[in-house]
Amino acid sequence: VQLQASGGGLVQAGGSLKLSCTVSGRTGSDYVMGWFRQAPGKEREFVAAIRWSGGGTTYGGSMKGRFTISKDNAKNTVYLQMNSLEPEDTAVYYCAAAQRLIVSAMSNERNYADWGQGTQVTVSS
Repeated sequence: VQLQASGGGLVQAGGSLKLSCTVSGRTGSDYVMGWFRQAPGKEREFVAAIRWSGGGTTYGGSMKGRFTISKDNAKNTVYLQMNSLEPEDTAVYYCAAAQRLIVSAMSNERNYADWGQGTQVTVSS
């Protein structure tokens, strides 16, 4: 599976951005698509994940209520809508793919086998 993330950029605090992750290659109904982020000098952090089939979602703690993950199976694309952005959201955002994950495993980056190249999100104060 190949992943291509896009949509990052510079935005003022309080603004919004929508990231896209285009998926190519063979995916199945048991796939889980995730978004992670990594700020300079920090460990990679779980943002959100969604099941390719059924659309069940889960979110990292600080993103609940501000970020929304969604998908368009026909376009093979996963989205991350980010609202009320804060300077602390500044990071490189990565999309990733995994197979057959239970909910409790979705936040662990080690469970994801395929990764996109990342897209930079910068939030100015």
